[in-house]
Amino acid sequence: MAIIRDHTAKDVASLTIAVVIPCYRTEGRVIDVLTEMPAFVDHVFCVDDACPEGIGDVIEREVDDTRVKVVRHDENQGVGGATITGYKAALDAGVKIVVKMDGDGQMDPTDMERIIRPIVEKRADYTKGNRFFRLDDVRQMPAVRIFGNGCLTFMAKFSTGYWNMFDPTNGYTAIHSSVLRQLPLERLHRRYFFESDILFRLSTIRAVVCDVPIKAKYGDERSSLKISNVLGSFLWGHIRNTFKRIIYAYYLRNFQVASIELLFGIGLLIFGGVFGTTTWINSATAGIATPAGTVMLAALPVILGLQLLLAALNYDIASTPTQVVHIELRDEREDA
Repeated sequence: MAIIRDHTAKDVASLTIAVVIPCYRTEGRVIDVLTEMPAFVDHVFCVDDACPEGIGDVIEREVDDTRVKVVRHDENQGVGGATITGYKAALDAGVKIVVKMDGDGQMDPTDMERIIRPIVEKRADYTKGNRFFRLDDVRQMPAVRIFGNGCLTFMAKFSTGYWNMFDPTNGYTAIHSSVLRQLPLERLHRRYFFESDILFRLSTIRAVVCDVPIKAKYGDERSSLKISNVLGSFLWGHIRNTFKRIIYAYYLRNFQVASIELLFGIGLLIFGGVFGTTTWINSATAGIATPAGTVMLAALPVILGLQLLLAALNYDIASTPTQVVHIELRDEREDA
């Protein structure tokens, strides 16, 4: 832990760190990841998610590191389910920071110090990697991956309210344990939507999320994530979380100017659109020109509605959380 302590104050001298690694079809690459694990890590939980390769047995046989522990699933639960199991094991171990990384070798263990530093320095509650920060790294990525990530990022900004983040599906993350204890782990998505879903849950407690530039590593491994298989579930997940976040943030927990702007903006937009469309169809059917006054009566609500929605969006962007919450949360283990 000497590397971390060089960047921190005395109050984190007893900082403990756990790493969670979901393991499924890693084809032994996880062994290389474990070999490069930084010395400041106290615990490593490898979750064998019913891997057909029996990766848990491979790890126990080939890795001679007392920090490494294997947790097994009898049935495959997905990357989210495996991560949740690892999170629970880390919380039971009483650590302060939990890092999650994949076992496919695409995440560099040497980046871990930078991943956890914003939490150690009390600038963030949750950090995640961003592979799109350096242009040289972006040039190495397949074009379809760049396009897909851009679309997912745009949707995630609406559903989470973290307008300052990018690369929402990045699985190289770190979280403070007191914040992790506030999340409903059993309600998080168990499959590939996990990373986006946890960002939504973090937004409900106003946790600060920080992007950390990391290097992108691509070898000959094949990703098990196929866009055609998850596009529908991702789209529905973001729509659902966007609706839930708006209800939680602007109508159940608080009521503010943006709440009124949303109501009137959506109402005016719908009225103008329906009225305008109906009038145009009737005029086209009758073969007559639509009067200018009628056109304005349809266009004005649409224009006003858009203006109100843009104002609400501007308020939402300005409301991105900036004050860390893990300092205020009381950790029962600390009080004991």
